[in-house]
Amino acid sequence: MREVLDALERWSARGEPVALATVVAVRRSAPRPPGSKMALNGRGEVSGAVSGGCVEGAVVSSAAAVLAGGESQLLQFGIADEEAWDVGLPCGGEIDVLVERYEPDGPQGEFAALVRRGTRAALVCAIEEPAGAGAKLLVNGDGEPRGGLADPRLERGATERAEQMIWLERSGVCEVDGIELFVDVVAPPPRLLVFGAVDFAAELCRMARAAGWLPYVIDPRSGFATRARFPAAERVIAAWPEAALRELGGIDRATYVAVLTHDPKLDDATLLAALDSEAPYIGAMGSRRAQARRRERLLEAGVPERQLARVAAPIGLDLGGLRAEETALSIMAEIVAIRNGREGGRLSAASGRIHEVAG
Repeated sequence: MREVLDALERWSARGEPVALATVVAVRRSAPRPPGSKMALNGRGEVSGAVSGGCVEGAVVSSAAAVLAGGESQLLQFGIADEEAWDVGLPCGGEIDVLVERYEPDGPQGEFAALVRRGTRAALVCAIEEPAGAGAKLLVNGDGEPRGGLADPRLERGATERAEQMIWLERSGVCEVDGIELFVDVVAPPPRLLVFGAVDFAAELCRMARAAGWLPYVIDPRSGFATRARFPAAERVIAAWPEAALRELGGIDRATYVAVLTHDPKLDDATLLAALDSEAPYIGAMGSRRAQARRRERLLEAGVPERQLARVAAPIGLDLGGLRAEETALSIMAEIVAIRNGREGGRLSAASGRIHEVAG
């Protein structure tokens, strides 16, 4: 939604009719993931994209028909050949694109406003007639539904699925009571809390920022935790972990933790707080000897064995790097892999097991 948000707001403010095309399903390799959008106004102006340019022309034609008063359309594109699609994807995949009229005063407009505010939310759209094709249900980060899908039981199931997908940060088609629904998810950038104002932290913040994350540096040593040393950080907080976490609102399911200090007092305080949270990733720097000592201390502090298994230590993927920049790349690569449910191995060895989004 973000890629077309400015255009949607500008065109709607002028009172122009707008059509919105959304990738709702992807099979095999495809140029854009589910949730990708393209908007078209009555003047023929276009914003966004649903592919690498291969099917945009056909989508524009469909959007023009919708703007002329036609019904919403679910388009399917695959490999172009004489016996299948006239317009297709050279990458070998298939995509489904929903083309509909954009309604700024309904759930779509509310969804756009939540995107603008950086709120975690999902817009559920029925893509099958039994639920009322085109019906919308808006679910915010607190699970509060708005709109309707014509059936209270379907709405309850859709809300539950949307809540799950909101935290997975993935858009896609799901089935509830035999009805196919598209769940369009938006979320603020994930947070990376970096504990320890060390040189590695500066490089990790730069790497995280380049990847679209919001990095925070936390260290009680005010002489080290300064904005000048960490210009890429969203914030630099000179405080003990407990105080810093209160200031940041705690650790949720979209907050990742990297512990780079070498001080047991900071290490242990941070890990105890992180292990008591829903953090999907907790990594800790240090030699294997330092890790063993840390483990003993945490066990003595009452941390269960199964909880300790959540700590990625030593932190990062085995890239063999020595420089700070390479270490930061190793850490960020592991974090991104965890976020995407991957092991972090080579793509050539995983090509048969993963869903690809073609570049």
